[in-house]
Amino acid sequence: MRLVKVGIASVNTTVGAFTRNMERVLTLARKMAADDVTVGLFPEQVIGGYPAEDLIQWQGFVDHQWPELERFARETASLSTVFVVGVAVAHQGLRLNCAAVVASGQVLGLVPKEKLPTYSIFYEARTWSRGYPGMAEVHRDVPLGDYLFRFDFGTLAPEVCEDIWSADGPQRRRTYSGGELVVNLSASPFRIGFVDTRRELIATRAADHQCTIAYANALGSNDGIIFDGGGFLNQNGRHVHETPRFQEGYSAAVVDLDRTMRLRTENTTWRGDYEAWVARGGKPVPALDCTKVFQSKRDKLTYPVPAHRSFFLPGPDQRRPAREALCEDVLDALALGVGDYFEKTRAFKVIGIALSGGRDSLLTLLIAHRYAKKVRPENPGSLLRAFYMPSRYSSDATRDAAETISRELGVPFQVIPIEEAFDRELAVAKQMLGEQPVTAVTEQNVQARLRAQRMWNWSNSAGGLFLQTGNMSEKSVGYTTIGGDLMGALAVIANVPKTVVMYLLDYLQEKTGYEGIKKVLAKPAGPELAHNQVGEEELMPFPILDACFYLFAGEKLVPAELVQALTAMFPEVEPARLQGYADKFVRLFLQSIYKWVQSPLSLHIGNLDLDRERAMQLPVVTGSEWTKKA
Repeated sequence: MRLVKVGIASVNTTVGAFTRNMERVLTLARKMAADDVTVGLFPEQVIGGYPAEDLIQWQGFVDHQWPELERFARETASLSTVFVVGVAVAHQGLRLNCAAVVASGQVLGLVPKEKLPTYSIFYEARTWSRGYPGMAEVHRDVPLGDYLFRFDFGTLAPEVCEDIWSADGPQRRRTYSGGELVVNLSASPFRIGFVDTRRELIATRAADHQCTIAYANALGSNDGIIFDGGGFLNQNGRHVHETPRFQEGYSAAVVDLDRTMRLRTENTTWRGDYEAWVARGGKPVPALDCTKVFQSKRDKLTYPVPAHRSFFLPGPDQRRPAREALCEDVLDALALGVGDYFEKTRAFKVIGIALSGGRDSLLTLLIAHRYAKKVRPENPGSLLRAFYMPSRYSSDATRDAAETISRELGVPFQVIPIEEAFDRELAVAKQMLGEQPVTAVTEQNVQARLRAQRMWNWSNSAGGLFLQTGNMSEKSVGYTTIGGDLMGALAVIANVPKTVVMYLLDYLQEKTGYEGIKKVLAKPAGPELAHNQVGEEELMPFPILDACFYLFAGEKLVPAELVQALTAMFPEVEPARLQGYADKFVRLFLQSIYKWVQSPLSLHIGNLDLDRERAMQLPVVTGSEWTKKA
């Protein structure tokens, strides 16, 4: 047996906070070594933080990472663990995203990332350069390139994030060259349901290449991109271990690398593929001999046996129900996004929400409270402030709902009427317009802008993080006010569809029993900027609105195709009405792009959202002729 204990760390880093990031890394490294971990891996770019965006173009940003890597090597020199750490290096004019192998006080080698994602929220090819097959350079007297690392316990094959997402990535040639334990340092953002995709991908790669794969993912939120952490250990396609998500720390498990090599000898398909690779002229990846530098201590390791003591029977099923898993993951991700923005910017002392008594602001408050409960469990409400700003259109029911949930959560609640200011602003608008009348939409927008202005005034003096509360569905069709409810420092649910907002609130109502949630849900959704205003009556039913958004913005269907899909999805609605909904959505969507570019930074929880700098890059000035039938 060649038993190896693999430790997988999740570290919540801040971009550019090199010293603080390294302190977190060192703390976990020491704990791993004390736990007899043989190989400990940390996420991608764990020293500099991820994503660094264009900061990587500053020489100083890159150069300051190397001293921290050397400090890590010095301070772990006495530990009997091999560590793999994510670091950026500047080499001959190139910026390389590397996995650094460190042991016995030395940086033994650097392996650069080869696959650079430039899709969805990623722009890596803009700033980073690629490693390549056969790369063999030297950086600061350290081997840099396409290398394996041979230790007394086995052969290590480091790689970085996207390298595992390609079937033709470096993993193929490295395992054909003798790599047994592939360690992938990753920064894969949270996306709804995506953890299952990661798990399946790693199992597939481990089976395809007949190797053991250890995968460590980044944790924390930086600029609205949320990383859920966690990691996997899979041996030749068999799931071995999964580490906790949404929390900093490490988890470890033991594998027998003799099993990996034995399965290679038994797998005729793998052997045939290997022979074909050799016949095509595949060049072996060189292995750096590290056996003289580092000697592992594995005498305390025991053979990995199932906790339920059966190799034939399944263990206890610890999976959560699908509804709970989705809701808890989304709520954890958004709470992490709020908390990290609040803490890492170091600009705020308290969190403030304009609470309307409606669904969106309620969910935003509950997410902020979820974070506050984690950092101030004894009094989470002390970190939050809620403001209810009624006008003549505000109902007693919404005020009661807002006041009730604030009381239940222990959040200080203030009522600040805007009626007098509303009258003044209407008078000024009439004066400016002269003979031209003030429109009904303007009357609505005046109220929203007054509320936003007051929240900004509070924020300036209180050091408050003003949270924007709008959802993705209404934002997509411009059912929002520039300078009003579109305002805030951080848009918490701007990428959460309205149907998901309601789904989450139903779940939270069942879980918590809060009366305030029940009161909010008892009233039809509407902004209360006019008499008896109901959102679905002014727009369309929210399930249809969300379907239009997904099909048009996500699947890129033109209106005629959109109607066909809607007809299949909503057979109970007459086709003419669906045609009207589709036409209305596309018209509003395209004419509302100018609003999106003025909205605050938003939290990302999926591949489809409206952040122009990240995922939905659409021109502001655009015609709509292309949406008509050809």
